[in-house]
Amino acid sequence: MRDTRESRLLLVLLIAIAFALITVDIRGGEDSPVDGARQAAATVFGPIENGVSAAVDPVGNAVSAIRDSGERHDRLAELERENAALKAELGSDDRNRSRLKQLDKMLKVAGEGQYGIKGAEVIAIGAAQGFSWTVTIDAGANDGLQRDMTVLNGDGLVGRVTTVGPNTATVLLANDPDFTVGTRMEGNDELGFASGQGDGPLRVELLNGKAQIKKGDRLVTFGSQADRPFVPGVPVGVVSRVDPSGGDLTRTLYVTPYVSFTKLDIVGVVVQAPKKDPRDTVLPAKPKPTPTPTVTVTVTPSAQAPLDGQYQEQ
Repeated sequence: MRDTRESRLLLVLLIAIAFALITVDIRGGEDSPVDGARQAAATVFGPIENGVSAAVDPVGNAVSAIRDSGERHDRLAELERENAALKAELGSDDRNRSRLKQLDKMLKVAGEGQYGIKGAEVIAIGAAQGFSWTVTIDAGANDGLQRDMTVLNGDGLVGRVTTVGPNTATVLLANDPDFTVGTRMEGNDELGFASGQGDGPLRVELLNGKAQIKKGDRLVTFGSQADRPFVPGVPVGVVSRVDPSGGDLTRTLYVTPYVSFTKLDIVGVVVQAPKKDPRDTVLPAKPKPTPTPTVTVTVTPSAQAPLDGQYQEQ
């Protein structure tokens, strides 16, 4: 129907008639003059309504079945078993299990370091920013994110926020060649600066050229002034190679990062820094050395061998 003055007047008239019929029906009670019309409409449209309801409202049917059943408790128990089976099926999905594991590890890191984090999911890799190692996450300014916030996951340092939109943000990854972060060695507190090298290990320049460092030593973030862009204590990686000092003022290390930058999924943006520097307490427990099995060879003399151990020619 076209929106004209006549159509509007007709609509107002129909609404007025409807209200009048409702008023007459309510006041008439059981002797309502419209009762016959109502019963006729129910006879015609009732079966249709029931059929449509049965087709489109399975939840309502289930509720009715529970309400009308004489074995209500048995039916409820059956529904509970079906719900438990559905949860088990969901939990058996490999992807869901992996994501839950990532989330659990990240929350553990945040708890140990006392970092206030905003969880996010990686939704894109290296958008249109050129050849930089970047990812896009599904959280932005509306979630409290700002530029130069630390990004981590359950393994350690992921990167820092560089660009923030209303609902998304861009993260520069720690392995990007333009990425630099201050580091602290576990145990001896030697300071340095780590830089990304793409798909290679991180390159760390220690400020002390005579520092005693060995393969397997570990590093965490040193932290920045006012905790931006880096909060302290986030695990960075493990020393894989140490260059000879050669009398230089600095010493070069190569560090295998804890984070696998090609398999990022669930991350956390640190929106609140810890009140106290956790130093190296957030580092994972060191793996226990695998004991080398000792094999003892016992020689059993053969029954045909001479007693003196000498074989005689035949």
